[in-house]
Amino acid sequence: MNQVRVGIIGVGNMGSAHAHCIYSGNIEGLKLGALCDISPARQQYCREAYPGVPVYACLEDMLQVGNLDAAIVAVPHPSHSDIAMQVLKHDMHVLVEKPIDVTLSKARALCDFADTTDKKFAVMLNWRTHPLFRKAKEIIQSGQLGELKRSVWIITNWYRTQYYYDSGTWRATWKGEGGGVLLNQAPHNLDLWQWMCGMPEAVQCNCAVGRYHRIEVEDEATILTRYANGATGAFLTSTGEAPGTNRLEIDGDLGKLLLENGTLKWWKLKMPEREFCFTSKESFVQIPYDYYEETDTSEPEKAHPAILQNWTNAILHGEALISPGRDALNELAISNAAYLSQWTGNGWIELPPDAELFDKLLGEKIAQSALKDTEENTEGRTDYSKRWQVNW
Repeated sequence: MNQVRVGIIGVGNMGSAHAHCIYSGNIEGLKLGALCDISPARQQYCREAYPGVPVYACLEDMLQVGNLDAAIVAVPHPSHSDIAMQVLKHDMHVLVEKPIDVTLSKARALCDFADTTDKKFAVMLNWRTHPLFRKAKEIIQSGQLGELKRSVWIITNWYRTQYYYDSGTWRATWKGEGGGVLLNQAPHNLDLWQWMCGMPEAVQCNCAVGRYHRIEVEDEATILTRYANGATGAFLTSTGEAPGTNRLEIDGDLGKLLLENGTLKWWKLKMPEREFCFTSKESFVQIPYDYYEETDTSEPEKAHPAILQNWTNAILHGEALISPGRDALNELAISNAAYLSQWTGNGWIELPPDAELFDKLLGEKIAQSALKDTEENTEGRTDYSKRWQVNW
């Protein structure tokens, strides 16, 4: 095989951006082979925007007769695992938009099934390609920051208007989306947080439902974490603050990292803090350090194409996946645990969380949820929106 024929399932904002990227020939070895959407308006858009590409209203028809090697799943979150499972059962490679699913139980089942196949299964965790986050991960995991003490991520520049939430029937509903800022905007941050700092042992959370918008899910959340070595973490996110902040600080025994405004700052101590604390003969003194700084010089929005190219290369040449499917379970475990904490009195939830209890409580919310009555957005995208980039 020297070319991968891919179908896109769900041609909304993300699906149409991927379609344009692939149709334009931006991904070497990847060809747009089919498009599928249940909306007649979206089907018409696809026929006009991508002449010569077969368009399907029925997923099973596309999988049966589409002559495809792979598929991209870009439908609303609650259907991610179900549709990805169908793709794998048709002996096709699959890439799923983030989050991998709404519930850890369904996501685990998908990963377990994928492990029984020889297909390349990835999730669109595109922020993993960003050079500053990759550099921070390298510093931490090489031991140059020493044992971690604390991490704090303030990520409140996910600002959204009421118009945004009203733009789709499924948005900001338990039934249609399965959650709010933790499930829609923040999965990238939650993934990077654990990707760099490791998984916590326990999570405690306070979510504010509809604090800034007329929605039934959270638009603000504060997560506290506890790690095996005694380290702690805090994660603060919101879609109702302006201008908002994106600031990540990670402290270790050998110094500190700070990522903000497109710059990675690194204070590298010349002696471990714990050693200095108990050997110094002075009361008020600063530990000597070296200072390094690295600025983001990457081209705008290369992250989605980078994941698409990596997935294609994995299929064609065996390249290691940047964001394999099973990796996506970690950030989902954190957000599921955060919701459980909120729903059960804001206490500490050990990881991994109780998936059965989560499914039960989420089911109760879904039973009381309803999709909104709103006009369908039929506008097609031709590129990747700035809102999907790392916003400093």
